[in-house]
This record gives sequence, structure tokens and C-alpha cells, in this order.
Amino acid sequence: MEKRHAFSFDVIVCGSLHLDVMVDSPHLPRLDETVVGSAWGMKCGGKGGNQAVMPARMGARTAMIGRIGADDFGTRLKANLEAAGVDHSCVDTDADAGSGMSVAILDSQGDYGAVIVSGSNLKMDPHQTAERFVKLGGAKVLLLQNEIPEAVNLAIATTAQAHGALVVLNAAPARPAHTLLMDHVDVLVVNRIEAEMLSGQPVSDIASATAAITLLSSNKRDVIVTLGGEGLVFQAKGREPQSLEPHKIKVASTHGAGDCFLGALAIALADGASLAQACETANQIAAKFVSTPEEDRASTNFSSHAG
Repeated sequence: MEKRHAFSFDVIVCGSLHLDVMVDSPHLPRLDETVVGSAWGMKCGGKGGNQAVMPARMGARTAMIGRIGADDFGTRLKANLEAAGVDHSCVDTDADAGSGMSVAILDSQGDYGAVIVSGSNLKMDPHQTAERFVKLGGAKVLLLQNEIPEAVNLAIATTAQAHGALVVLNAAPARPAHTLLMDHVDVLVVNRIEAEMLSGQPVSDIASATAAITLLSSNKRDVIVTLGGEGLVFQAKGREPQSLEPHKIKVASTHGAGDCFLGALAIALADGASLAQACETANQIAAKFVSTPEEDRASTNFSSHAG
């Protein structure tokens, strides 16, 4: 008989928390160029924080495991999680290291570039973090990224799988992945740059992504390669790769699009959707997100969670 697990949460996200300083600019600066911007503001982010807020706003039971500094940035980050309905009881405060932060520059076309300073995110302890997953009562889906140490990801992924969770790794930003971690990943999600680094194959479009995705899957895990405005390619373990066309939209801003996709994907998988169904749902929600102006996103209902 199949063993059934009782979980306290639909999605637990373990990852980074950054306060983003956003700057509007006519274009991204070139080397040695000073550009006159038009506006700036602050936004709570980090891939982990963004990916936790999305499913919580869609109605999923969501918890965050992370680390902030004992500073104003940390206070803002925790308040943002609380406002979205994310359980932050396992977001620890570091007395010595400052909170993570980034500076993101958005151009007039909606594209952006960013620099991050990880700070307290790099101080997460692997053993303690794995214990946090158990303390929270587990989740149907554990969502990870690469903005925290790989040893932390490995420890919590191992524990989560042992407790019946589906482990989703968004291998961003790109870095070499240790075999031990990949052995505990059920669903790998990468963009074209990350897919190229991990597979060793150039990835630029649907055809090249399809050629690379089999190497990334190795019949051991499901894999999704996102291609921005060109759609995505996915392969369920043991099946042939499939592609999804992009939704035709007017882009307002691409900032946070990947994190939106991951958050929506996680909740769909937690609801029991197949990989194909989850990709279609996440693709649709991410398209709506990208076409929504930044200032309107907090008040927009991107999806109704029926779970």
C-alpha cells in the first residue's frame, strides 16, 4: 500500500531573502557610463522570498525557511512575508551579518540587470535548516534555488524527500551542481543559461533546449527549460520532451517573471497536477504577471487556489 503523508504546508520554500533597490533607467549602463535615471524604490525580494510570496498569495499554505540580518532591511523582509500570508516562524535573524540586498536596474523596454549582496543568506546552517523542515511539519513541495549554499540545499532536500516531499530545484543563478544534490531533485527548472552550464550544450531556442534537456533529465528527474519570450521545453521522467508556446502579451516588466513561474509551478504540483498541467498553468500565470505593471502586481489576483 502506498504510504501517505500528512503535511502542514502545501509549499515550503528554503532560500534567499533580499531587499531590492529598484532603479528606472532609459537603458542599462555600459562600461564606465553614468546614466540618469527617472525613479527608484525598494521591493522585497530574493528568489526564495519571491517564490514563497507567489503561492501564498494564490491561497496555498506556504512557509519560508531563511535568514535575515538584525537591521531595517530584515524587518521589511519579514513584514512582507507576513503581509502575503507566508509563515515566517523559521526565518532566523543573524546578529552579525546584514540582510541580503540587490540593486536592480530596469530599462524602458522592461528588461533589467541586477547585482546581489547575499549577506546573512550565506550564514544558513545545513543541519539546522533541515531540522526546520521537520519542525514546520513538512510540505507537499519543497522549493529551492541557488542563492544559498549548496550544502544547505543538499541537507534539506535529503530530509524533505525522506519525509515524502517533492523537491523542486530552480538552479539559479547558474553554478555547477554536485551530483549528490541532483540525486535528491525531483524537478529541475533552469533557463537557457543555466541549462547550457549544466548540460554542456549551447541552448538558445526550442530546438537546442530539446537537445539539451535529455542530458539534464537522464531519466532520473523531470526537467523544465524556460526560454522567456520563446516559451519553454519540459520532459517528464521517462517520456519525450514537449514544448509550450509563449502567450502573446504586451510586456510591462520581466522583473520577477521566473520567480512567479516557479511559485505557480510549485502550487500546481502540490495540487497534484502532472508536469504538463503544471507547466501550462505556470506559463499562463507568468504571462499575466509579465504583462502587469510592477505597481499593480500586489493587488492583482493571478490565480484562484482551489486546494
